[in-house]
Order: sequence, then structure tokens, then C-alpha cells
Amino acid sequence: MLQLLVRWSGLALGVTLATKLVPGIGCDDPTTLLIVVVVLSVLNAVLKPLLVLFTLPFIVFTMGLGIVLINAFLFLLVSSMVEGFYVTSFGWALVGAIIISVTNLVLSTFYVRPVGPTRLAVRGQPRSGRAVT
Repeated sequence: MLQLLVRWSGLALGVTLATKLVPGIGCDDPTTLLIVVVVLSVLNAVLKPLLVLFTLPFIVFTMGLGIVLINAFLFLLVSSMVEGFYVTSFGWALVGAIIISVTNLVLSTFYVRPVGPTRLAVRGQPRSGRAVT
């Protein structure tokens, strides 16, 4: 659950930064921003895996840069779906997608804890912390 909240907050922060920093991206109000985050999350969950699957040779050929193009396409698609949110060109969508990706990377690096035991095993004790009998 924490990971989902971090991803959503990273997406919201990334879209907000993109609207403030990039002249070709704009959002009318905070409610529209929330709708953009929800729609972009749904598209990332449903449509993005299909696009990655169909463009896998291109993604491999470009050493992963094709995923940035898919993110930009989805960002542009959201702008055509949500009233009050606009992206003027694919180039600005590409810049916005990069900003969102970097924001998500930074937030997930700082706020997502690793899953599983993080302590090292002490001689004579398993990782769970229970003494060996």
C-alpha cells in the first residue's frame, strides 16, 4: 500500500512539476490534476503493458529509450482525454514524461523500503532473530 501511495504522490508531483516547468503543458485547477493522475495511473496499468509488449523489439533496439516514448504518448493521450489539461506537442509530452520519470525515481529511492529482512544474520542466529536451539 505504501508503494502505491508513493507512486501516486510521485505521479502527482511529477505532473505538477511538469505543468510548472514546461511551457507547453498546463492544468487548470487541482481537481483536474487529480483526474489526470487517476487517468494516467489507469493507462499505465492497462495500456502501457500492451504497448510495451507490442513494441518490445523497438525497446530492446533502443536500449530502453522506447519506454520513454511510450510514456510521452500516454501523457499526450491523457491531455486529449481530460478537459482542462493540455500538452501542446509530442516534444513537450516527452519532456513531461522525463520529468515524471525522474520524480518517480527520486521518490521511490527515498521512500520505498526494501521488502523482507534487512538485518544480517548473526553467528548462531537465523535472520528472523530467533536463537538457534
